Amino acid sequence: MLNRRTLLAGMSFGGILVSTRMGLAQDAMYIPLISKGFQHQFWQAVKAGADQAAAEFGVNVTFEGPDTEAQVDKQMDMLAAALAKNPAAIGFAALDSQAAIPLLRQAQDAGIPVVAFDSGVDSDIPVTTVTTDNLAAAGMAADKMAELIGGTGKVALVVHDQTSRTGIDRRDGFVNRIGEAYPDIEIVDIQYGGGDQLQSTEITKAILTAHPDLKGVFGANEGSAIGVLNGIKETGTQGVVVIGYDSGKLQKDAIRAGEMAGAITQSPVGMGYETVKAAIAAVNGEALPKTIDSGFAWYDASNIDDPAIAAVLYD
Repeated sequence: MLNRRTLLAGMSFGGILVSTRMGLAQDAMYIPLISKGFQHQFWQAVKAGADQAAAEFGVNVTFEGPDTEAQVDKQMDMLAAALAKNPAAIGFAALDSQAAIPLLRQAQDAGIPVVAFDSGVDSDIPVTTVTTDNLAAAGMAADKMAELIGGTGKVALVVHDQTSRTGIDRRDGFVNRIGEAYPDIEIVDIQYGGGDQLQSTEITKAILTAHPDLKGVFGANEGSAIGVLNGIKETGTQGVVVIGYDSGKLQKDAIRAGEMAGAITQSPVGMGYETVKAAIAAVNGEALPKTIDSGFAWYDASNIDDPAIAAVLYD
């Protein structure tokens, strides 16, 4: 990428992180991004990409999200507040793909382009969606799971939610791939932990108790995967293959230590950057594709230090 100056300062207010451009003209294009939360390093990396684009293109970008990914109402309040400032465009990562539609329709009626990122919206309102191909990525996770457990046995999923597009697609991508390609693998349970490590830990303990012969667990986001790992550790369970999603420090450390078999990494910096870039294009009346794929890759102990993989890991 081109050389960029760091023109942003981050301020944290009760779990809401706001990025402010320094020295911008009063009439600089204003583009707020409303994320799903801030408790995961993934969102900090998305913010970094958005900040890079803001610096490069000379626009005013703010980035905020609720304290946890369970706070749909709080996210709706943030979206409403951002729209009330009459932005040039808005980026939105939906916690609930249905709940936001009335507010997004207001944006559409006001001529404010909406760029969805990470999670799409069940609507044609967004001018584009910047996202990982979560169906394909979770299908890759299923292939890796099948390989590691020898193509047979019982597995379970701990997913962050069943309301966002990412939760739905990662669940379905994994389940559908197992169903179509691995008849000797049985999915015995799918549970939802809100992306919260503690909740996902307790869920994992319950799954292990109910299925002592379990061979593998897929944790569908950062908090879910770490919760799975903690649940296995706290019960003293041996021999269960853990596959995660995302690439925060705890997951990378677990993979290096041999505690987690591997994970899918997204490209969150690229996601933030492309969201801002697409928003500017939309304001300028440029045509955009329906989706912009921000990419994904499998990483494990064998390739975690490869330059191409290291470039899309985050901590």
